Amino acid sequence: MLSQRRSQLDPTHYNLHTSFIQTSKRILIHSVFRFSDTPNRTFSLHTYDEQAYLSDHAAHRPNRQLTQPAAMVGIKPTDVAPGAAIKVIGAGTAACFADLITFPLDTAKVRLQIQGEGVGLQGPGALRYKGVFGTITTMVRTEGARSLYNGLVAGLQRQMSFASIRIGLYDSMKVFYTRGSDSAGIVVRLMAGCTTGALAVALAQPTDVVKVRFQAQARLEDGGRRYNGTMDAYRTIARTEGVRGLWKGCLPNITRNAIVNCAELVTYDLIKELILKHNLMTDNLPCHFSAAFAAGFCTTVVASPVDVVKTRFMNSEPGRYDGAMRCALTMLRKEGFSAFYKGFVPSFLRMGSWNVVMFVSYEQIKRGLSRAQQSWEAPS
Repeated sequence: MLSQRRSQLDPTHYNLHTSFIQTSKRILIHSVFRFSDTPNRTFSLHTYDEQAYLSDHAAHRPNRQLTQPAAMVGIKPTDVAPGAAIKVIGAGTAACFADLITFPLDTAKVRLQIQGEGVGLQGPGALRYKGVFGTITTMVRTEGARSLYNGLVAGLQRQMSFASIRIGLYDSMKVFYTRGSDSAGIVVRLMAGCTTGALAVALAQPTDVVKVRFQAQARLEDGGRRYNGTMDAYRTIARTEGVRGLWKGCLPNITRNAIVNCAELVTYDLIKELILKHNLMTDNLPCHFSAAFAAGFCTTVVASPVDVVKTRFMNSEPGRYDGAMRCALTMLRKEGFSAFYKGFVPSFLRMGSWNVVMFVSYEQIKRGLSRAQQSWEAPS
């Protein structure tokens, strides 16, 4: 039928006819068709069979039922991949949302990680926390429920600047290392994770220092508070310890976040890819949940020792440790190897839940922003 139709057209007419079809195909690639013979059933056309389209158009059979490509099942991804700006904004927003939900667990983790420093103290700094839920209960009873959110403002500032870079620029960094190629091996992913993690720490370290100081400030012997507010903390640290004090622990934090990024982003990336490759799940919420939970566990196991050293060093008084390595050796000598996994349960609860909330939110925010951008840019 198509060959007969073509034979009836002169070359000029046929070229115009083909050009019209190609233009129509690009317009229709985002359309949703509803077929009269299958009421209440819709198909989103993310890919299109050109030969089928030409045959249908030539035969004037617009109601022919088309088949949906096998890959497009579950929640349908956006037609156009989100750009770097959407990923940066989406990552920061999703990370802030995850922090709001999991911040009490993070505060409990910090208290458990630093309480070994308070051996011999009488008062709030003494050993008194037992387990994550015991820590939360003790804090609520002795300091009030608001103490669970000490440092939240600095935490949100940290996530908006920190996660935006380390997560939002991860895909862009993969493209950079592969020089524009879509295929990225494990080495490239590890390099991308290390790069964005280190870059994020270099820029956002002051917010992390203030957050940790706020979360740990109840450890003072007299029960007082070190800082009266977030901006007061920035000013006080800069005045008493110098501007360098705001970047205290930067080296162990770079090490920690290089490990965290590699364990978190690369694990999530690989597990999600394997799930989709073997058709175990579709690209929807269960897939995102499973990959994020696994990434959270792997990250906690790998990064917990560095995280404890980072927290101890950043929270220490000036001159207590010569450096992060001295802090780690002191912990090992006085408290043993188990000290590096203090607060592991709250770390896992926090990291696992944070990863689930963040990645699920991130995937949905990316899709929502991409669709909004397409709608905005689409001709009216």
